[in-house]
Amino acid sequence: MSVQPEGEHIKKAIKWLSDQREENKNKSEEAILEEASVRFNLSPNDTEYIKKFVIV
Repeated sequence: MSVQPEGEHIKKAIKWLSDQREENKNKSEEAILEEASVRFNLSPNDTEYIKKFVIV
C-alpha cells in the first residue's frame, strides 16, 4: 500500500471520472461518482467537492 499525498486520491478520482464519462455516455454522472467514491475511498466531503465543483 502506498501513501499518497493529501488530495492525490481526488486527482486520480477526477481523472478516472473524466475517462468514465467519455467511455460510458449512457451511465449517469451520479452513478459514476458513486463508483468513484468507492473505488478511490473518497470521504463524503471529497465526494461532495467533486459533485459541486467538477461535475457541472
